[in-house]
Amino acid sequence: MIPFRFLHAADLHLDSRFAGLAHISPAIRSYLRESTFAALGRLVRVAIQENVDFIVISGDVYDVSDASLQGQLRFQEALKELGQQGIHVFLIHGNHDPLDGLRLTTEMPSHVTVFGGEKPDLATAYRRKDGQEVAIVSGISYPTAKVTDNTAVTFSRKPGSRLFHIAMLHGNVDGDLLHETYSPCSRRDLIERGFDYWALGHIHKRSVLHEKPAIIYPGNIQGRSIKETGPKGCYVVDVDEAGSATPQFHELDYVRWQVRDLSIEGLSHEAEWIQRVEQVIDDIREELPELMSVVRFRLIGRGDVHKVLAEKGAVEDLLSELQRREAVRAERKDYKGLVWVEGFAVESGLAIDRERLLEEDSFLGEMLRITERTEHSAEALEELINSALKPLMENQELRQLLSVTSQEEKLSWLRSAAEQGITMLGGMEGAPEDEN
Repeated sequence: MIPFRFLHAADLHLDSRFAGLAHISPAIRSYLRESTFAALGRLVRVAIQENVDFIVISGDVYDVSDASLQGQLRFQEALKELGQQGIHVFLIHGNHDPLDGLRLTTEMPSHVTVFGGEKPDLATAYRRKDGQEVAIVSGISYPTAKVTDNTAVTFSRKPGSRLFHIAMLHGNVDGDLLHETYSPCSRRDLIERGFDYWALGHIHKRSVLHEKPAIIYPGNIQGRSIKETGPKGCYVVDVDEAGSATPQFHELDYVRWQVRDLSIEGLSHEAEWIQRVEQVIDDIREELPELMSVVRFRLIGRGDVHKVLAEKGAVEDLLSELQRREAVRAERKDYKGLVWVEGFAVESGLAIDRERLLEEDSFLGEMLRITERTEHSAEALEELINSALKPLMENQELRQLLSVTSQEEKLSWLRSAAEQGITMLGGMEGAPEDEN
């Protein structure tokens, strides 16, 4: 087999809206809007610098519901630049940019292959430097926004071909509950089709589901909400003479979303808490000096300062001040190293003697014992949540909401309920103090 290299990306969502950012300054809003285009520009540079032979983009280039003319023109500009470098692009459409969605009616250039929506089509990929055939690429687009059939089982290798086979699919493998179950399939479905590499799209969290054959979600190229944390980008994949694929992740994002835990353990005064928050912001600025960061602080642990955090307005006042400072930086066009605090999730509690309460024969002690057992058992957590919410399950919307709620969110509900119980049963001023 002739060795070659390709780039796998998906879910570009060019010019789509950013979620969960209230009271943001016009300057920062403008920078956020430009970030998806900047990530696309970085993708093009990676493709050129890494000397890839071709690119596969597995759906959702933009959101048709609010696709801008600018987004479509910028994508065409990127395709043109890739064509000038002799880099072929294979493209499928997903649930956010289906074939029947409104878009510019322009003919794609000859170096771009767009797969149709009736059945998986086949196309040959060539090595740039000598034009030799190196791979067969198969793909299927979404004809409409909702594809609920298992389209994976309609894929098949080209008969008699010994070339490396790549399948492009925009779908939900193994029922990820955080995403719509469009084009649902299982890993077994994919493995049994006999392809060498499954270039997936739709799930925004990158993951390697299987190594041989490679089944890979690259994630989206730019995070757009606090649910899309961590580095975002694409994979550059090297295929050797034996047909083994080695993927290498490349960061493309310009705005990095993250959740930071900040413990209040040992903090007695409001000033100490503020100082710790400011220190973490400085740490983030130092860690990611070339990026803008959007951070949510999750306040955890136990301490006397929780009394201040529980007071109405204390957290909101600090948030407003931190956002004001970053807005001033943005007005100076100083976006690199900017740290926008998206909010605070107060999951901390009063200082208590937890060990004594766990042994105490009281309602509060029993509540803490149930909480501790449930925290360490997914089955027990599910049983408790279902039991507690049973009266509400007659409502279809609530049932659907619960079905897409993550394990971490359910744990957060449990911990918040426990802390509320401590506050109500122990009293803000009368909770048992930690004797240590």
